[in-house]
Amino acid sequence: MFKKIYQTLSSKTAVDKAFTQLGKMLDHSLWMFERANDVLHSRIPAEEVHDAIYQRDKKINELQRSIRRKVLRYLTVNPGYDVAPCLALVSVAKDAERIGDYCKNVYEVGRAYTQGFHIDRYHEPLNQIAEQTVDMFRMVSEACQKGDDALAEQAMGRSRIIRRRCDRIIDELFADQQPMEIHEAVAYSLLARHYKRVAGHLANISTAIAGDLDDMDFDPQRDDED
Repeated sequence: MFKKIYQTLSSKTAVDKAFTQLGKMLDHSLWMFERANDVLHSRIPAEEVHDAIYQRDKKINELQRSIRRKVLRYLTVNPGYDVAPCLALVSVAKDAERIGDYCKNVYEVGRAYTQGFHIDRYHEPLNQIAEQTVDMFRMVSEACQKGDDALAEQAMGRSRIIRRRCDRIIDELFADQQPMEIHEAVAYSLLARHYKRVAGHLANISTAIAGDLDDMDFDPQRDDED
């Protein structure tokens, strides 16, 4: 889908700049996600990155609004031209904005819960999911920059794996009869939920890169919470 814009636009336009801004949104979100997980595992103190986390979130929000303005301005000047991919770009900018919110939520779990993680059957899978999500961020960013359909499809497959694993963790927490600190159980469940939502929104961006508008926001493996 996005490749159509790259192929048809030969000069710098508002839409080109909007693509650049979408890449910046993903970069900011990846930074937030990595720092949030550093806080979560006590590699850095929450206070050290608190202001930067929220400043980056504000930048993401500003970029999302800027993309919407640029695309609407472009379509006003060029009515009927590249409407579908432009609308897809506006939609995925909203996905990127939501990713920033969930990265901030991961940070907030780490700031609130400081007692450490002690149950390997939950802790280790969630660590693996976080690492897989970082890889997915990079895949989606590269696919967006290059209009790489194959890489976008690969990212979508990665997202399905992550989301299934998150669902399984939540199901196991509900079924678990072994003693567990309430706060630790809450942290595991929140992380599984937040990681799942990050992966879901990254998948939607990938869908726009590789597919068409009919496929966006529709995935039988994805809930419709948002």
